[in-house]
Amino acid sequence: MPDRREPLDRRAFLGHAAVLGAAVAGGLPLSAGAEPAPAAAGLPAAPPFDLEEVTLAELQGRMASGRLTSRAMVAQYLTRIAAMDRAGPELRSILETNPDALALAEALDQERAEKGVRGPLHGVPVILKDNIDTADKMTTTAGSLALEASIAPRDSHLAERLRAAGAVLLAKANLSEWANIRSNRSSSGWSGRGGQCRNPFVLDRNPCGSSSGSAAAVSANFGALAVGTETDGSIVCPASANGVVGIKPTVGLVSRTGIIPISHTQDTAGPLCRTVADAAALLTAMAGVDPRDPATRAAAGRIQPDYAKFLKKDGLRGARIGVARAKFFGYSEPTDKLAEAALDVLEREGAVLVDPADIPHAGEYDAAELDVLLYELKADLGAYLKGLGPSARVRTLADVIAFNERERGREMPYFGQELFVQAEAKGGLGDARYRKALATCGRLARTEGIDVVMRKHRLDALVAPTGNPAWPTDLVNGDHFTGSSSTPAAVARYPSVSVPMGFVMGLPVNLSFFGRAWSEPILIRLAYAFEQITMHRKAPTFAPTLA
Repeated sequence: MPDRREPLDRRAFLGHAAVLGAAVAGGLPLSAGAEPAPAAAGLPAAPPFDLEEVTLAELQGRMASGRLTSRAMVAQYLTRIAAMDRAGPELRSILETNPDALALAEALDQERAEKGVRGPLHGVPVILKDNIDTADKMTTTAGSLALEASIAPRDSHLAERLRAAGAVLLAKANLSEWANIRSNRSSSGWSGRGGQCRNPFVLDRNPCGSSSGSAAAVSANFGALAVGTETDGSIVCPASANGVVGIKPTVGLVSRTGIIPISHTQDTAGPLCRTVADAAALLTAMAGVDPRDPATRAAAGRIQPDYAKFLKKDGLRGARIGVARAKFFGYSEPTDKLAEAALDVLEREGAVLVDPADIPHAGEYDAAELDVLLYELKADLGAYLKGLGPSARVRTLADVIAFNERERGREMPYFGQELFVQAEAKGGLGDARYRKALATCGRLARTEGIDVVMRKHRLDALVAPTGNPAWPTDLVNGDHFTGSSSTPAAVARYPSVSVPMGFVMGLPVNLSFFGRAWSEPILIRLAYAFEQITMHRKAPTFAPTLA
């Protein structure tokens, strides 16, 4: 281990967090010699795709110059999805596309011509994880057959904000079913509706979860921007496994109203994009106070009008960054090598590294976290299901459990629902055990955890590898996590930004920057500077297996 201590000295989850936020599912056989699917209705027949790795700024530049329209852009993405998601490499990252996407794009083109643009997202397609309500012709199911054909009664607050920003809601992404809270033996990226999502870099490797489809789709250039959700690891883990940027915001920065829940304590939505700049623009559109989500009240006065203003190439200069080693290094030798190289970059670019800056109590609140999530799942999911109206076939967690048993052959061919059963056995949110677990998590993760180490060393942020390289998808045994750094920020309800830091045998691995509540501007600045210096992001090759 290199000696990265204070300048004066220099001179002389794993466990269940993997289950909670990033469970993995078994793979589907690659179709030998599969032909691309025919173009979707109303689309040209497989035109050349010239939007690969195109950034949000480049898309807006093309539309401003007249070289591209929103309708043409949406048509290209829809054709690529048709040719590659259920045909060709069969990525299975998309559950359904919006039948009105072309019409919406055309209307936004007309608005651009007559009134100008609303902002950076005007006319740009966004892919949403299929636990985010949209009151349109797309369903919202969390990947479960129990909610098949369920149309949300109204847009989520997040969808409302994206529409207001001029985005085209393009598709719903596959995910680990119910955001991976059904079983502790699950396979990330598997859902009853969508089957097994694959990793676009190496198809028999796992995309991590539960926002697996969102990350895989944007990595595969099926859309410009994507949205995921996280309870613990479900944005940052798929960002790492699929080689994209993920921002897990402070809980309350983005409204959860209209998002199928696990936990009102830890749930949040966040961007999954190919660049930090794109993620910052998407976060700007997503963040906002919502009277229907009490957690957003704390964000009043803290939301930045434009997170893009923190994109500074010299943003590492003078930053004090703590290296969280204990628990978050040592589980993967090649990951550690990439992390050490990343730390050298940070130091070379002017950051002051405090190494180690270990987080007190890391790993000590895993059982308490699971207790909190199971109690809140029973209460929060029940409240969401009741809001769907009388036509919903499930109204409680118990209804979902019963449905899964009746449909065992389709819903539980590979793993069960033991976490659902444990949650159903819990009492209400007034139970002493729940209240004790909630207090323990807040104290150990936040006030006696991240807050302590950052205050002690006067840190701007902490840094650690996001997780291990993607493992082979395994439907028999479930996920194969060896390490992850997502839990401290997730349990503390604090922000985290995951950014590509290199490759291990062709598999991407990310670096995570995390810190105190509302520190997104700092984390974006640091992640952007690191990204611009290293430029590790590469387009995937859809290799069938690891050479």
